[in-house]
Amino acid sequence: MAVWALGINHTTAPLDMRGRFAFAGDQLANQLNGLRQSMARPPEAAIVSTCNRTEIYCAGDEAALDHTLAWLAHSGGVSASELHSHTYRLEDQAAARHAFRVASGLDSMVLGEPQILGQLKDAVRAADEAGALGTTLSQMFQRSFAVAKEVRSSTEIGAHSISMAAAAVRLAGNLFEDLAQIKVLFVGAGEMIELCVTHFAAKTPKAMAIANRSLERGEKLASRFGAEVLRLADLPERLHEFDAVISCTASTLPIIGLGAVERALKKRRHRPMFMVDLAVPRDIEIDVKALGDVYLYTVDDLAGVVQTGQANRQAAVAQAEAIVDAGVQSFMHWVDQRSAVPLIQQLNAQADEWRAAELARARKLLAKGEDVDAVLEALARGMSQKMLHGALAELHAGDAAARERASYAIQHFFLRNGR
Repeated sequence: MAVWALGINHTTAPLDMRGRFAFAGDQLANQLNGLRQSMARPPEAAIVSTCNRTEIYCAGDEAALDHTLAWLAHSGGVSASELHSHTYRLEDQAAARHAFRVASGLDSMVLGEPQILGQLKDAVRAADEAGALGTTLSQMFQRSFAVAKEVRSSTEIGAHSISMAAAAVRLAGNLFEDLAQIKVLFVGAGEMIELCVTHFAAKTPKAMAIANRSLERGEKLASRFGAEVLRLADLPERLHEFDAVISCTASTLPIIGLGAVERALKKRRHRPMFMVDLAVPRDIEIDVKALGDVYLYTVDDLAGVVQTGQANRQAAVAQAEAIVDAGVQSFMHWVDQRSAVPLIQQLNAQADEWRAAELARARKLLAKGEDVDAVLEALARGMSQKMLHGALAELHAGDAAARERASYAIQHFFLRNGR
């Protein structure tokens, strides 16, 4: 059984390239089915898609990395050669190690951040519900989750980490003298926005508002923090009211355009606006960054901020890597054992067939009134002859080299107690 992984992340591909391959949760089933049906022998498969990475994990009789790359490139509307330079392609132990490191937060932009583990679990659940998750991938991911838990409980890998949400607050604090005097707008109501609202709320801003496609979900989040709820359609007319805008939705097209921001700046008489776009693909048009009174940061721009304190985590990283190594070795041993399962099943089936034949013969002899001891002796002798027939035949067949190899194997398998 081969295991392989192909992906792009924040270290290999720019934000706009990653945006082409960002799959929403409700798209995963169709994408998985498309990937598997594109191959002659559908492999086990799972797709992980977050703001910082899109990764495909597969398991099958043999690795099909080129085909996986071609399928992913087609899904994003780029050529395979163009995508190839931005991808990492991993097989077997290297693929498993990558999955374990991702689950443990060792491959994240925010080293040790816990959010990726939940995202990975969601991806595995989606693959399972789509019928794409087989025994091998399921075992690999479950073991990666266990390793991630051990890493978090026995090391300080996340003790000094700065999350994207905290980084956004820190950057806002660099621009505004007093965060308690600003108005903050959050666009979206997912997990990342919830984290951002929590961090900004701790600074008690003058006002907070949440705009979301689903009013019900937006109202639920707003009620926890005493924030106002807006409709997305109202954003262009209300944008000028806010000093800071934090956006992270699953939209495939920008929600906040250049024209809307330009009009907002005029109404603000060019008082500065702080904007953070944590979405992939972008929620805020890239041209907004060129405006003189706007400070726009993307998820990639926050990379330098979240790396603060990395030196303090190096000892914990070494510990975590050791835990990952042990987990990977254990998983690969399991994979190696799985490769022998068909042969074991064949041996058991053959032994069952022999046993059934000898028992049937013994029952017939007993029914005829044969002596019990003689019948048992015949049964034992029959089983022994069946078990040894192949080995003895090999000793008498072939050339000298073949007989020598057979002799060594027979001594190893049949005479172990006598050696």
